[in-house]
Amino acid sequence: MINYVIRRLLWVVVILWGVSLLTFVVTYAVPADPARLYAGVHASADTVRSIRHQMGLDRPVYVQYLDYLGRVARGDFGYSYHLGLPVLPAIMDRFPATAELALGGILAELLIGLPVGILAAMWRNSPFDRFILLMSLLGISAPSFWLGLILLYYLGYVWPIFPLGGYGGIQNLVLPSLALGITGAGWYARMLRSTLLDILGLDYVRTARAKGVRGALVVLRHMLPNALSPILTMLGLDLGYFLGGVLVIETVFGWPGIGRQGWEAITYQDVPMIMGTVLFAALVIVLMNLVIDLSYGFLDPRVRYD
Repeated sequence: MINYVIRRLLWVVVILWGVSLLTFVVTYAVPADPARLYAGVHASADTVRSIRHQMGLDRPVYVQYLDYLGRVARGDFGYSYHLGLPVLPAIMDRFPATAELALGGILAELLIGLPVGILAAMWRNSPFDRFILLMSLLGISAPSFWLGLILLYYLGYVWPIFPLGGYGGIQNLVLPSLALGITGAGWYARMLRSTLLDILGLDYVRTARAKGVRGALVVLRHMLPNALSPILTMLGLDLGYFLGGVLVIETVFGWPGIGRQGWEAITYQDVPMIMGTVLFAALVIVLMNLVIDLSYGFLDPRVRYD
């Protein structure tokens, strides 16, 4: 396993280098001038030229990129043009809010999707099963921003149960978590139902039933642990994606997370913040994938790390 982890960590470095190169090229392909945006529309040409020199934007692009890689290797992600703050501390300052939202979204997905998927598998081909399949399809198809607006309108305005956005306590977290979780819950329900139905005809399930084990216990004790591998894969992808910043939900609910910070950086052509946000999101996603891959060995001892 140690060799496997080392190889995966080396690939993490390669992936992050590729992400940084692609982001840097795309960022500099945009015709907007960060120095002009920083100086303001009424600044003189000399002022803009001086700011470009201070930012190092007058050097060749490849020199700027190599200089950036050298600083990142030392843990220095540069200074935000817009905020005037070091990039990494600014990202970490927003990370707790993003982590709260990510965990809330994951919790909503699991609390809605898993029980519904289990019940649909136990009552397969029943009217309830068909209703669940229809509702999960609608949940998957509904855009997150639309769900967020619907939840805000009905549960925040028509029936003022929850606040109309903003960051604060548990009440502020409920609606954005549901907006994130409903879409994912549809995927989890369909995936778990399908996996449980595939397992249903296996020998160990028939043996358990022949011994008189009740249907619910067969599902929970024997079938569910073996059906969690694809769920775990989806969970890792979702958690990495959420931790990287969920722009639409953060914007709809006024949530001060990393995704919203990245969008603000794009608006101001804040290259260091754009690079830092994208690299941080990529790092979180690849590390979460590594953690999920390693966890397979705990769920299934037959998994080998070659």
